[in-house]
Amino acid sequence: MTLTAGVDEVGRGALFGPVVAAAVIIQPDKERWLQDQGVADSKALTPRKREKLVPIIHASVIDAQVAWVSVFEIDRINILQASLRAMAKAIARLSPCPDKCLVDGNQLIPGLGIAQETVVKGDQHVLAIAAASIIAKVWRDQLIIRLSHRYPGYDLASNKGYGSPKHLAGLRTLGPTRYHRRSFKSCQPLSLIK
Repeated sequence: MTLTAGVDEVGRGALFGPVVAAAVIIQPDKERWLQDQGVADSKALTPRKREKLVPIIHASVIDAQVAWVSVFEIDRINILQASLRAMAKAIARLSPCPDKCLVDGNQLIPGLGIAQETVVKGDQHVLAIAAASIIAKVWRDQLIIRLSHRYPGYDLASNKGYGSPKHLAGLRTLGPTRYHRRSFKSCQPLSLIK
């Protein structure tokens, strides 16, 4: 049996927090059931539905793994390379190692060492990528909500680190935290002066 993993990342466009990826190998006999449960692109689901699906996905996979790349690393190597690195790390944690990986987007993962294929809008077309997008999104959202208690004033629990008006207002008033991506223009001092 050929083992195929799906991998996706979340948080690429955020101003705050790590970029997070998940990799999933679905049990072949569970695919139809997961579709019937509503597994789809995480962006098309409510937060409550995503959270409800996570244990259902975990019960239907051979393995699912999460990995992230820190803000420091994002600023050092750029967000595209950080996203690819997070996906590579998630895939490397899978056991057993998949024979092939379906990667959301149009960028191959450098140095992966296994067969891979990119799928544009993969979270809409490939069930394993959709499942990975849900796991990564819920994991990252929970992290940002925890961090929001430590860093009030940016409305992080609502915006999940993305550049909402309240988040940008917080940046202008309070300045960036250690979890803000300093390489992103919105987090740089000159762009904070309005």
